[in-house]
Amino acid sequence: MTQAGVLRSGRVLAVYEPGLEAKRSCPALQGIPFYRQQEDAESDWSADSWSDYGSRDKPGTTLGRTVPDGNVLFPDIFHTNHLLFYERFSAYQDYILADCKASEVKQFIAEYLEKVLEPCGWQAIWRTSVFDVLVGVVDVNFPALKAVVQLSEPFLCESQDSSFTMECMQELLELKEHQILLQELWVVYDDSGQFDQTALAIEHVRFFYRYIWRTWDEEEEDEFDYFVRCVEPRLRLHYDILEHRVPSGLVADYQNLLSQCEELYEKFLNVRNSISSSDSDSEAENVSMVEGLKLYDQVEHVKQRLKLIENPLLRYVFGYQKYGSLQAKGLRSTGAKVIHVVPCIMKANLLQLLTRDKLCPESCEALEIQFHRDPLAAVNACYEGDTVIICPGHYFVDGMFSIADSIELEGYGLPDDVVIEKQGKGDNFFDCTGANIKISNLKLVQHDAVEGILNVHHGKTTLENCVLQCETTGITVRTSAELLMRNSDLYGAKGAGVEIYPGSTCTLLHNGIHHCKEGILVKNFLDEVYEAPRITMVNNMIHNNEGYGVVLVRPAMPSEMKDASAQGTKGCTQPPQAGDETACAEGSRQEQPGCVTDELELYKRAETSEQAENNSEIANVLGATSAKKRQMHRKRLSELGFTEADDNLMSQEMFVSVDGNQFKWNGKGSFGVFFF
Repeated sequence: MTQAGVLRSGRVLAVYEPGLEAKRSCPALQGIPFYRQQEDAESDWSADSWSDYGSRDKPGTTLGRTVPDGNVLFPDIFHTNHLLFYERFSAYQDYILADCKASEVKQFIAEYLEKVLEPCGWQAIWRTSVFDVLVGVVDVNFPALKAVVQLSEPFLCESQDSSFTMECMQELLELKEHQILLQELWVVYDDSGQFDQTALAIEHVRFFYRYIWRTWDEEEEDEFDYFVRCVEPRLRLHYDILEHRVPSGLVADYQNLLSQCEELYEKFLNVRNSISSSDSDSEAENVSMVEGLKLYDQVEHVKQRLKLIENPLLRYVFGYQKYGSLQAKGLRSTGAKVIHVVPCIMKANLLQLLTRDKLCPESCEALEIQFHRDPLAAVNACYEGDTVIICPGHYFVDGMFSIADSIELEGYGLPDDVVIEKQGKGDNFFDCTGANIKISNLKLVQHDAVEGILNVHHGKTTLENCVLQCETTGITVRTSAELLMRNSDLYGAKGAGVEIYPGSTCTLLHNGIHHCKEGILVKNFLDEVYEAPRITMVNNMIHNNEGYGVVLVRPAMPSEMKDASAQGTKGCTQPPQAGDETACAEGSRQEQPGCVTDELELYKRAETSEQAENNSEIANVLGATSAKKRQMHRKRLSELGFTEADDNLMSQEMFVSVDGNQFKWNGKGSFGVFFF
């Protein structure tokens, strides 16, 4: 037997070629090719083959082949990590997990594998963090989800160093009794189609234990809804992240919480095991019990935060506080205020006009002027009270505007003459956290953003005489923030044109909101935590939106649920799509009361009737929602011992003014109310 070692990209390749008299122990392995030519190893799939999981009309994919990284002598493997959302969803729901309990997951997976997995006769690459080795499968231990393997001939191994010889690998396999976890195996490509189901089944197992399963799942309430409670929301979140629909900061928060929960849960298990193994009633054991209870509470707290992020309706309210710590610069040490000028090309006549109109206020003794070629650089150079004047031109910006100070950002000219277009990928385009920000006379063009074209996180932002060409969500008004939008035009959002969160204030005057999925989305959920938003809508033109002109999302009141049950209304059986927060949604998987439909779920809306009726309808429902909230608040105060509830505490009504708005050609009508 000969041995050869080759240093390749920092990894050692070991190849062993036994004599021709060597025989395989499994006859079914005869005839299986050990490697394929590199020119046939091109994959038919790319990184862009993932698709929106909501697109259920797309055809299913067929298995392609891919070349393993690094070692070109390894055989090609089946390409299975390209699967679409609905393919994985269907497999887990219909074939693998069905309605099993959390404690039955392993049993159900084993039963599924017994039906589809070839018990022997196929090769795979066994991958660990330190080595890759080619093995042949001679049997499968289905209850343990393991394959019985032996080293293939010729022996191929790639590792970080040269310590993994064939003898070393044989010893390792003997220690493992030649049984390897199925999720550590990547099936070698075979164009006969005989092993397609084997490769797919192992991919489903690998994906489940890598992205879906949590070590603490088995100890949660053992109910027949593990798929609904855990698998579906985690699968949707995974694809939302994959499709760049979740902000990078929220993704980082989720990953950190996962790591934190795993660490805490491991400590909790260690403490619990130490208590159970001890029969004494000593002081040390009592201390351990207290420590165990403390760890248990910490684990439960982190688990609840994870569930909030996994819920598409709640993840942005509770799970994302990215900009809470963003600090404003404040005033300059000298107290001076600066006018920042951004010219595309500065000509003499333009400078004269700027001097006449903008650069010579009544008192200009301490006026300082700075020139920039980039709008983003100008905004980043601002302090409290500064002004940015952007001259006519088309500006391409690769980055995000984070405005934490009270400044004015103004275009010199008409909005179509002063265009700021986003380039490159990022979470969003404009983030506003300043106490008083004003943006005027600009056209903003958004590309490749996740959260929307403009987010008001804190403070007040005034948007006047602007054009916003969106791609994802339009404007988002977060909790405790305030937006005044006047004489502006917004269009093209794949979500809502304007999203209004609980506890915010939104004033919309003389605007056009059109060609979005929904015109305005009002989120009035989590009533016990946040006040209802304050909304003013006057003389807006809301038209040509795919869904409704205005949508109110709020929790169903107990009386409504009771009435719905008495009237025999039908339940909503279609699960909501992730990101589609205007659908009839469940507020919590653990407490799923059902969905209210027909008269209670969807208020009767006028199609293209008189505009006065539409405005009256919106005003009445918003007013009724505020009244119900005040009633619930009084009841809670009464339960706490406050017999006289102060109306001043509940004066923040949602309805401020809704008048003169026009609704035309919206796909589902002017106004809809959805409960969860």
